[in-house]
Amino acid sequence: MTNIIGVRFKNMGKIYYFDAAGHTLEKGQHVVVETARGLECGEVAMANRDMADEEIVKPLRAVVRPATPEDVKRAAENAEREEKAMVTCAQRIAAHGLDMKLISAECAFDGSKILFYFTAEGRVDFRNLVKDLAGIFRTRIELRQIGVRDEAKMLGGLGICGRPLCCSQFLSDFHPVSIKMAKEQGLSLNPTKISGTCGRLMCCLKYEQEAYSSLLKITPRQGALVNTPEGRGIVTDVNLLTGALKVRLDKAPDSPSVAMHRDDVKVIRDGKGSKGGKPQEEPAETDVQE
Repeated sequence: MTNIIGVRFKNMGKIYYFDAAGHTLEKGQHVVVETARGLECGEVAMANRDMADEEIVKPLRAVVRPATPEDVKRAAENAEREEKAMVTCAQRIAAHGLDMKLISAECAFDGSKILFYFTAEGRVDFRNLVKDLAGIFRTRIELRQIGVRDEAKMLGGLGICGRPLCCSQFLSDFHPVSIKMAKEQGLSLNPTKISGTCGRLMCCLKYEQEAYSSLLKITPRQGALVNTPEGRGIVTDVNLLTGALKVRLDKAPDSPSVAMHRDDVKVIRDGKGSKGGKPQEEPAETDVQE
């Protein structure tokens, strides 16, 4: 067993595990740790916890020290430096006429590097921009192109539900989301209604997908031939969540459909129509959003 802590370096960013190295740390404390990018100051997102060695992904780096007042001061100074770097970089991008959108700047804890994040439609030749910025800041400069979902996570905002974006509030990782999920949940396949602020399929489509997948396995589709206590019939309408069905009985084809529950019927032949009892138009896109 190894005593570990979880550390987050960005607001709602991914949590990384570190060996506590004998330190007892509370959630919300700041610590200095050694990462692949050098020393970094992060916030404890998960307090001390024992974890089996076979569950740990090696190598596991150790905590260098709890953050001192000097470390916290340096982190604050770096934050101010990042704001100034954003203004300067934006001005230089405009001067070079580059088709790119600056999103964020990140200063290394020891001041040895400044990392700029940006989005662009395609590849951008920013070599001259890097040389220009290196001459201004007198330090190592890196530019990293990110996707629109990462942009939304960094910038934040409000979703169509009226609440802050999930990715900027509590999602530490992006999960694959597909158009199939919207179809199985009986949602409109109009891209404007199922896309988030970033323009990609909404992350929240993933939240209830497991429940919908389970219900789809036990619920007849629209058009299914079923046996009921009142005889055979065709399912004409389905409420996936409640299990309520409407069945048009073979013995009374001209009468209104009869209300039943999925537990009261037995499928003879499954339907080939859409799920949820509503016809669906073909989706405009069928790829999986990572």
